[in-house]
Amino acid sequence: MSILLGILTFVLILVSLFLVLVVLMQKSKDAGVGAALGGGAAEAAFGADTTNVLFNATRWSAVIFFVLALVLYLGRISEHKSAKAAAGSALPAMPAAAAPATPAPAAASTTTPAAAPVTVPTAAPVSVPAQSASTPAAPAATPAPTPEAPKK
Repeated sequence: MSILLGILTFVLILVSLFLVLVVLMQKSKDAGVGAALGGGAAEAAFGADTTNVLFNATRWSAVIFFVLALVLYLGRISEHKSAKAAAGSALPAMPAAAAPATPAPAAASTTTPAAAPVTVPTAAPVSVPAQSASTPAAPAATPAPTPEAPKK
């Protein structure tokens, strides 16, 4: 399905480019961009019936454009739903684990004595402030300076 959607996307791009070119080839009332981009060449190619040919080409390419856009939209939705459904069933369902009949014996608790602090000699003595058990107090908030009155 993904390959088909890729091909249809490419066709949609081609149809949109064709639609832009056909619209630009049409002769406008005030001879604007249409005359500059091939209004005369289109009349030479299609003869006196240029307006009808370009109008029909515009109409049919617009219809094809909208149909392809709708088909691609629905195809991408279908592809997304099928991928989501496939991902949900990718793993087999596991049965619920049965609870053991007897509880496991509690592990014997062993305590180890606290290790003595290790002192590391340093070149210069370092003093460490004593930490209190409580959290340090927040610094006192300084009042904002009061604005001065404008001088006259």
